[in-house]
Amino acid sequence: MMFELMAPLMFLSLVVFLLLGYPVAFALAANGLLFAAIGIQAGFFEFSLLQALPERVFGIMSNATLLAIPFFTFMGLVLERSGMAEELLDTMGQLFGAVRGGLAISVVLVGALLAATTGVVAASVIAMGLISLPIMLRYGYDRRLATGVIAASGTLAQIIPPSLVLIVLADQLGTSVGDMYKGALVPALMLTGLYLLYVVTVSLVRPAHAPALPVEARTLHGAALLRAVLLTMLPPLVLIFLVLGTIFLGIATPTEGGAMGAAGALLLALAKGRLSLDKLRQAMDSTTRLTSFVIFILIGSTVFSLVFRGVDGDRWVEGLLTALPGGELGFLIVVNLLVFGLAFFLDFFEIAFIIVPLLAPVAEKLGIDLVWFGVLLGINMQTSFMHPPFGFALFYLRSVAPKVVRTSEIYWGAVPFLVIQLLMVGLVMSFPGLVGKTEEPFAETPVEIRIEMPDVPYLPHPGDSPP
Repeated sequence: MMFELMAPLMFLSLVVFLLLGYPVAFALAANGLLFAAIGIQAGFFEFSLLQALPERVFGIMSNATLLAIPFFTFMGLVLERSGMAEELLDTMGQLFGAVRGGLAISVVLVGALLAATTGVVAASVIAMGLISLPIMLRYGYDRRLATGVIAASGTLAQIIPPSLVLIVLADQLGTSVGDMYKGALVPALMLTGLYLLYVVTVSLVRPAHAPALPVEARTLHGAALLRAVLLTMLPPLVLIFLVLGTIFLGIATPTEGGAMGAAGALLLALAKGRLSLDKLRQAMDSTTRLTSFVIFILIGSTVFSLVFRGVDGDRWVEGLLTALPGGELGFLIVVNLLVFGLAFFLDFFEIAFIIVPLLAPVAEKLGIDLVWFGVLLGINMQTSFMHPPFGFALFYLRSVAPKVVRTSEIYWGAVPFLVIQLLMVGLVMSFPGLVGKTEEPFAETPVEIRIEMPDVPYLPHPGDSPP
């Protein structure tokens, strides 16, 4: 009886540790070691299982896939300091400024471009919050729309390749990062399109909430505007090809693509004269902190998962999820509700390292395509940045927003875009072909056909020999 309760007690105690505010990495590792000690004393957990920990930790440190995380993080931080975001926002604002909602449209498009070149939410949100928000407020934009569109556009970095969350999900699901990038491309573009559609709708229904730029603010026209657009778009497009193009064409692995992107970002910042030793040191420090954060969480989750499996926790989770009504659809609905609920309290790294390893075996047993499943979870995990009151994108924006913008306005501004993200989850579930991996994420269950022949007495024909 005690052995059967170990898995649920272990999971519940982890929830308690997290709610008490303990660091996730240490809560995972301490919880695993605590229940390992209890199991060893009770006689139903073998101490020899813990001897696998050093090999697992070494496997994490030597994982070439995870090496893409510091490369892409460093690339994003260098680009943030190169002034590319400022130039893109200024040029796009001039290009779309003549139409209602033009500044908001510019923010969405620049957010998508920054996501495809940086993959870092914090860099995108902070850059657009510092540059675009004061301008949008100056020209009469509704505060909720202005803050919501900046926060939502920044979170596109979570689903548009080279997204860090897709790298982590690919590692945890045991799939190819390149396949995950290809699968996420169409849903990411659709999500960007839905953001644009919402902005256009608001500008038509409530013109006062998203006015056009006045004539005196539009300083570029004709050939000068076209030249500025081409010159501004060239660096990010080159970087996008350097990173994603080489990955999709099979020329480079995601890790190699990240390395080329980091080198390209350094060259771009150097060409603009914005690569100082101090900025380089800041980018390297931030990259080291984020990478260490990820590795420590992964080591803690390895300790937890090893002990959790040792007390048959994987079978307990599998029994819970496979017994749900509705089969694969019931499993997917419950999993997405679970991830959405956890996103109120945990960030995407923590969800990916704690929950996904428990879900992946069940999804595979149910015959669900893991690339499709990973993209679906990636879109859902985007909501962790937009959830009031703990969404990190909202915190980033609050830190740089003018004091005239109330925190409640930032929260309410995020709600429509949160609904759009959930709508995208529903679209991917309803139309699995959007991911591009397969038209049907559920494997076909083989049907066993048995034909039983009735017992017929042998009737010899003339000339036959007896049987």
